Amino acid sequence: MISKALEEYLKTMYILKKQKGDIRVTDIANKMNCSKPSVNKAINNLKDNNLINYESYGTIELTDSGENLAKKILEAYDIVYVFFKDVLELENKIAQKEAEKVKSVLSDTTINQLAKYVHKVLDLNNLDCNYDINKEKCRCCTRNSIKGKV
Repeated sequence: MISKALEEYLKTMYILKKQKGDIRVTDIANKMNCSKPSVNKAINNLKDNNLINYESYGTIELTDSGENLAKKILEAYDIVYVFFKDVLELENKIAQKEAEKVKSVLSDTTINQLAKYVHKVLDLNNLDCNYDINKEKCRCCTRNSIKGKV
């Protein structure tokens, strides 16, 4: 398992891939407001964990396991964020900040239970897809259903 700091780098890489197609050290540093040496250190750690492929001065590519882990990290954030914003009715900015802090300390089991609770409270039971954060279910359908309800 990787550290929470490395999870943030991986998540950022995944987002950049979706937004721009290519992932570069400079883009990561700019997005995360950190130095290029910090990014390079993280890249080497992620590469050692077989989560990315990277050659110096080239583009960064997520491996299948790297992409799956990044999706899982985003999913955990989404579930906690939705709980704070739509169930607890916190202001958007507060919900975002709190979700970022809290999701990093919750286990997969807790995230799974929280997701089921959010589905129930927001009347999304008709999805009934046996939510499991490790299987990337509901990310799109939950967010789209919630957007339509709120």
